[in-house]
Amino acid sequence: MSKMRLLVRAGVLCLLVLLGMPAFSQNTVVTGKITDSAGKPLAGASISIPGTSRGTTTDANGVYHLTVAPGDRTLLVSAVGYGARRVPVGGSGLIILSATISNLNEVVVIGYGTMLKKDLTGAVASVNAKDFQHGAITSIDQLIAGKIAGVSVTSNGGQPGSSSTIRIRGLSSINGNNDPLYVLDGMELPAGTNNQITTTAGISNPLDFLNPDDVANITVLKDAASAAIYGSRASAGVIMINTKRGASGSPIFNFNTSVTAGTIAKYLPVLSAGQFRNYVNSQVAANPADSTFADMMGGANTNWQKLIYQTAITNNDNISVSGTAGAVPYRVSLGYHDEQGILKTDNLQRGTVGIHLSPRLLDDHLKIDLNLNGTWTASRFANTSAVGSAPTFDPTQSPYQKGSAWGGYFEWTNRTTGALNALATKNPLALLEQDNNSGNAGVSIGNLHVDYQIPHVSGLHAIADVGYDASTGYGTNKVPANAAQQASNSPGPGLNSKYKTNTTYVVGTYQLNYIKDVKSIKSNINLTGVYTYANTATTQYNYLSYDAHHDTLSGSVPVYPTNPADYTMISYIGRLIYTFDQKYILTASIREDGSSKFGPSNRWGTFPAVAAAWRIKQEKFLSGVNWLTDLKLRASYGVTGNQDGIPNYEFVPVYSLSVNSSQYKFGSTFYNTYTPAAFNANIKWEQTTSTNVGLDFSLFQGRIIGSVDYYNKSISDLFFPASVPAGTNFTNNLTANIGTMTDHGVELALSVNVIKTRKFTWDVDYNIAYNKNTITKLTVGQPGSNFYGIQAGAISGGTGNMIQIQTVGYDPYSFFVLQQVYGKNGQPLEGVFVDRNRDGVITPPPSADAYRDHSPFAPVIMGLTSTFGYQKWSLKFVARANIGNYIYNNVSADLGVTEYMLNPLNYLTNASTDIYKSHFYAPQYYSDYYVQNASFLRMDNIEIGYNLGRISRSASLRLSANCQNVFVITKYTGQDPEVSYGVDNNIYPRPRNYTIGASLNF
Repeated sequence: MSKMRLLVRAGVLCLLVLLGMPAFSQNTVVTGKITDSAGKPLAGASISIPGTSRGTTTDANGVYHLTVAPGDRTLLVSAVGYGARRVPVGGSGLIILSATISNLNEVVVIGYGTMLKKDLTGAVASVNAKDFQHGAITSIDQLIAGKIAGVSVTSNGGQPGSSSTIRIRGLSSINGNNDPLYVLDGMELPAGTNNQITTTAGISNPLDFLNPDDVANITVLKDAASAAIYGSRASAGVIMINTKRGASGSPIFNFNTSVTAGTIAKYLPVLSAGQFRNYVNSQVAANPADSTFADMMGGANTNWQKLIYQTAITNNDNISVSGTAGAVPYRVSLGYHDEQGILKTDNLQRGTVGIHLSPRLLDDHLKIDLNLNGTWTASRFANTSAVGSAPTFDPTQSPYQKGSAWGGYFEWTNRTTGALNALATKNPLALLEQDNNSGNAGVSIGNLHVDYQIPHVSGLHAIADVGYDASTGYGTNKVPANAAQQASNSPGPGLNSKYKTNTTYVVGTYQLNYIKDVKSIKSNINLTGVYTYANTATTQYNYLSYDAHHDTLSGSVPVYPTNPADYTMISYIGRLIYTFDQKYILTASIREDGSSKFGPSNRWGTFPAVAAAWRIKQEKFLSGVNWLTDLKLRASYGVTGNQDGIPNYEFVPVYSLSVNSSQYKFGSTFYNTYTPAAFNANIKWEQTTSTNVGLDFSLFQGRIIGSVDYYNKSISDLFFPASVPAGTNFTNNLTANIGTMTDHGVELALSVNVIKTRKFTWDVDYNIAYNKNTITKLTVGQPGSNFYGIQAGAISGGTGNMIQIQTVGYDPYSFFVLQQVYGKNGQPLEGVFVDRNRDGVITPPPSADAYRDHSPFAPVIMGLTSTFGYQKWSLKFVARANIGNYIYNNVSADLGVTEYMLNPLNYLTNASTDIYKSHFYAPQYYSDYYVQNASFLRMDNIEIGYNLGRISRSASLRLSANCQNVFVITKYTGQDPEVSYGVDNNIYPRPRNYTIGASLNF
């Protein structure tokens, strides 16, 4: 055991010994309500005791409760967009805040605690409920799109409940996990091997476990010093989600409802039936040998995309009640969400329940917070193969065919034998209507937080957290026997298969926190020691597969009924926050993680961090500079790790029995064989070392608030394939920690109160970030002259074609392509490329003729939120922009060629309208002609609201109308310029949503 590890454990255990000390105090609970000058309750307002870290926030109705000690005389009250006030503890009933945008005294949640925003030493950003995106919001990731500098949120498609790709300050890994760690109400959520929080079978988005209406605020820890408190899981940043709480007083009800109509925003540009006929006939006229293709055309005029898409209706209803039952503040919420997809047969129904109890016992020495969240979903997943089939299918054919053996649908068959053409594109409508994939999932997440003030030692608290995340998901996929999608050449057996997965996660955290004001030396000491234990167990169930007649399909008998797996992590954490004279702040932390995912020699890792802040405005030489409200300089250094997405048993040799369809015969008996899996006994987590320098400022009494950050990250031990000598393992290519990468960038965030009058206000929030990733190492030794890099980015078309590459000195996933040559008329010359090595032969990648083109990741991302208020009216829009991202247009590369229209496999395929521009006869997959500038400006959200105010003595009402995905300005010729990793291949289109809603408080 290392000396550092011993020091960490000794420090934590010394703190824990203090638990045996007795206690005495006479604390009380004060309650009140925060409103603006118009009487509107302010949700998320901060109430704190000056000079301490104690504080709380208001609920959705502006109500708060806060424990105060006998010596507390003053409350500091603040809210984003409103001026702070100091009020006496005894006069804390109704508090009215005037509009401004000063938010320095806002309480911000950090790892294992809270801090005032003005005292933060790291790069931390927080978004409150009033600033969230609105409209048809299914999951919490959609709430913060465009809201935080350096945080990119890209939807993975428009399917109901679909997830988003969230990147905080670019990539932190290449082959490992790039998704942030999620922390819900202080509890770290588990992560699976799919590079996301644990996914449950039967649900499309793992973040669907929580109703967005229950979220109070979201905090993002961006730099390593802030995130290092979470150690080996924090290299990609941390997103902390805090749910709404109950409040003291009489019950207050909130009911909100909305209805959304979603439509497809843009169809893929393909030939109409008339254009298709003209093109085929022109090709036949030029080459009479192709006359059979003209005979294949039908007499219909079918727009297959319009046939498979629909206007999707979504209903969303939420009701909550908060108040006090006896001496227990509570909040209970129920939600129901019913969402159709714009792709026919797609549907998601979700019910949620949230229970939050906050009793205060033993004269407020004992504080308890109980949080329970439950979700149940029922989904029908549309066969998304129809998304690619619709733009491809011959538009001259009718969807149906009389006498068809395929359920009455038209399918491509042999014109002589009537046998199904198994290689032909399948009828898009049949793919949807003859496939029934239904899934159900239940998720329950809860945690109990207990905070006990140690007797006789002011400021010493023992804190215990226990939590769980239990989920079950199951479903059935049914396809009838007469469906072409399950047949080879004649009606097949069909399909009736089941699936199920259970996951259980338990976590326990034991913490001591000591806060002491030492007025004699103008110091405040905040010391924390933590021990955590977490275990994740997953069981996948294996079932027989049946045909449509309930007969067992050959080879589907499982060897084992289940596939169980689990892993455990134990952590020791220590942190010191030291403040001198309210001007100089030092934060230092260290975390030691032990994970069962790694072998004994790499099981433990240490993750230190240190950060400092200088509140320059508090210095005397700036006391007379009235236009400068606040100025703070920050600097930080930290180390984080990445183990999420790594298999549980990678470090040991694992032998698995073969499936029953792969048995080996000895004599007259068949035996299952054991198959070894590759292993690496030295595998360990990836590691990120990061520095950050930031400047926070506030001008003109908070009319302008902003921050600037520069960061530099060094990422080591990245997972890359490495060649191993024959006979030393069960593969010749093994995943190992051999790669390195650098990442640096600059961020700017501004909040400006442009206009502030009694009747009219205009607030603008703007953020811009620049990020650059560069690979610095890929191999163990010096690569050979023929090593161009590691290929990536599989594309549709051909066999095994890849369009991207990982290369030292370049961006990850850079496009690796041939340079297209153009004629004098600007038209690309088919098959003509630049011979870069001048050997007279054009060799497709990987080769010396290829070059590394642009990156799919935008180096510059921006977000803009503008909010107007006029009396009871409000208007708000959110816009986002990416500059410098490129996309490989795989749809045009696949469909924009004549050879695929007149398919030699005896069927017709529609073409992209790009065929009129390229005039390619055969596919040119590696041409840089298809790598297109996808920079964009997207109007993400527009909302207009009207606050009717009180409609009766005890009820108030607000009405709203909202549009999401309003428009996109881009040069990209495909359907949508936002593609996570840069290869556009028939992604489920994002809908344009129109929403009307109402919110009633009573």
